[in-house]
Parts: sequence; structure tokens; C-alpha cells
Amino acid sequence: MRQLRTHLSEESYLALVLEAQETMNYRQHALLIDGRMVSIIGWMPMTTLYYGQYIWVCDLVTDTAVRSNGYGEKLLEFTHELAVEMGYGTVALSSGLQRLEAHRFYEEKMGYEKASYVFKWER
Repeated sequence: MRQLRTHLSEESYLALVLEAQETMNYRQHALLIDGRMVSIIGWMPMTTLYYGQYIWVCDLVTDTAVRSNGYGEKLLEFTHELAVEMGYGTVALSSGLQRLEAHRFYEEKMGYEKASYVFKWER
């Protein structure tokens, strides 16, 4: 996760994960290969008027040393299965504008479509 969320210290990361688990039902799943974590996904169930009930993927990262081995695909497919088990028809995520390789992966490999732009306001 440090490769994706470079701005977080271990302490702030753990505090945010615990808060999100308690208040928003945030969950994480990791893919281990030979006892080594190679990919991790963080998600939460959500309900909005736009999508109805769905899973929002908050975080997905595969270790840069082992990318292009299908690990991110396995975690996304696992999340798709969770969505179906939960009775949800949609999995959604956002991806930074600069992450062109990730966009190609989502669209070409995983069949995602661009549905919107995400805008943010910061103080």
C-alpha cells in the first residue's frame, strides 16, 4: 500500500484504516504468493442514487516488482464475486489522471468503462 499511498506514514495509514473499518465498513484483501504480499485491494459497500448498491474500490495496488502477472486482476475478480454474493451489480473505482497504465488495465483487461470524472475540493 505504501507504493500507492506514498503520502501516508505507517501510523496515519493504520489510523485511517481503523477509522474507515469502524465507520464505513472498509475492508482489505491481499494476495499472497509464497507468503509475500504482492497485491492489495481496499473496498467498501456503498449506496448512492446513481449506482444503487455497489462496491467502491478505494485502493488497489500491485507491487511494482511483480506487476503484469495478473495479481491485480485476481483481486478485482474476487471483488466482482463479492459484489455478486452481496447482491450488488456494480463495482466502481476512480484512478488518478496520471495513471495511464492503470486506466488501460481497467478498460482493456477488466472491461471497465469510464463513467464520469471525479472532482475534488480541498481547503
